[in-house]
Amino acid sequence: MNTIVVKIGSNVITRKDGTLDITRMSALVDQVAELHKRGNRVLLVSSGAVAAGRNEVAPSHRLDTVSARQLYSAVGQAKLINRYYELFHDHGLVCGQILTTKEGFGSRTHYLNQKHCMEVMLGQGVIPVINENDTVSVTELMFTDNDELSGLVATMMDADKLIILSNIDGIFDGDPKLPESKVIREVSPSVDDLSDVVVAGKSSFGRGGMLTKCRIALKVASEGIEVVIANGKKDNILLSVMDDSAVLCTRILPGERVNGVKKWIAHSHDFVKGRIFVNEGATAILLDSDRASSLLPVGVTDVEGMFEKGDLVEIVDFKGRRIGVGCSEYPSASLRENVGKKGMRPAVHYDYLYMERQGDE
Repeated sequence: MNTIVVKIGSNVITRKDGTLDITRMSALVDQVAELHKRGNRVLLVSSGAVAAGRNEVAPSHRLDTVSARQLYSAVGQAKLINRYYELFHDHGLVCGQILTTKEGFGSRTHYLNQKHCMEVMLGQGVIPVINENDTVSVTELMFTDNDELSGLVATMMDADKLIILSNIDGIFDGDPKLPESKVIREVSPSVDDLSDVVVAGKSSFGRGGMLTKCRIALKVASEGIEVVIANGKKDNILLSVMDDSAVLCTRILPGERVNGVKKWIAHSHDFVKGRIFVNEGATAILLDSDRASSLLPVGVTDVEGMFEKGDLVEIVDFKGRRIGVGCSEYPSASLRENVGKKGMRPAVHYDYLYMERQGDE
């Protein structure tokens, strides 16, 4: 039984005028239902609430960006989930709504609570339909877009595959508008960065662009999950991706599997409470992929911030670059007292340390 996370972008299920494309939604639900029928566990991360709400409400006066987003998402989310409920019901399936925020992934307890909810739904044959709660996510602590949310859900649920549906065929080796540009069909897990070939651009209804998709896709793939970027407006695209390895899309091949705690840590850098600076020797040891190493106080040169034991901290190398994230084994005051000392217990144990690839941000 495979666990598949499907992310549907705003531009896939909205028309040019911003209204929901019910025909496209219905076609995608048909495919999700077929995947479910085959025995797969499918989670849907769907954008479209703000776009759907924008078409339903005409504000009596001009609203600022935050107020408009709250209004449109509150109205649009009801419309969106209602439509999904009806479409899945036609297949004899039940879907359930999960609205989340980035803060919900910063706490290990909240993270596990969300995971448990999704596991219960899947265990009962319910299709989770997940979206960011835009009515409260109005600060700088928002998901970049639902690509980031889908990546977090995929790693949290230890998915086998993440399929990101956009309105283009995949990652191109140049500007997609140019006839000479071609889709990159396969990306090795050893690739760190695709920014040189990706054209930065945002969709008309979404927040993210292809650079965002690439960054998140590479990170998720590095944790052992295959990522596919495909055109959600093409007929039967989900089934084609699952059944036909030759279908036009970009597949980012998975690296080695990462354990659950490290996956959580890998996506929690927005919630760090402090920074631990390390010397050149410690940097070399930590970045050596052939060695499983904890960070020892002897390799620490400085400590920044106030944190308690178990809090998340950034690991910063001797050049000032963030190279990892982990859970501190010391409160900040105690670690400062032990900077550079030998024979001490780890500052960050290997089991709670995630070292970033060179191309990670």
